[in-house]
Amino acid sequence: MDIDACIAQLTGKDAKAAYALTQQITAESRGSDTWYPYFDRFAELLRHKNSLVRNRAISILAANAHWDTDSKFDALLDEFLSHVTDSKPITARQCIAALPEITAVKPELLPRIRFALEQADLSGYPDSMRPLVLKDIVAALQKMDSTEP
Repeated sequence: MDIDACIAQLTGKDAKAAYALTQQITAESRGSDTWYPYFDRFAELLRHKNSLVRNRAISILAANAHWDTDSKFDALLDEFLSHVTDSKPITARQCIAALPEITAVKPELLPRIRFALEQADLSGYPDSMRPLVLKDIVAALQKMDSTEP
């Protein structure tokens, strides 16, 4: 499948197929740099209006951080971290959960990531979601602390 077909499937209406492709790309990206050449194409999906598409991009980009010899992730970090307080709490939770994977391979980003988590304004979330997002932040920080060099 070419990258244009992949992007079309990741942004298409078939959520089940998009989820399966995301899982496949994420798993493959954890084992090889096959998908890294398309990093910029996946990064564009962070701006998609559909939160499910943003979720997919977050997973794929985090898995590709390992292969980031061009510091593309470093340049994208502020935009990526903006999803810590995404308008959709599920996307925020997805982003927060991905951060320890990123700091494990890019420890130089830890101070900026830690700052974003510690300063996250959760007041825009419903009372039912705020504790869950906060719990995710605490868990991510603890995971990052346990893998700190």
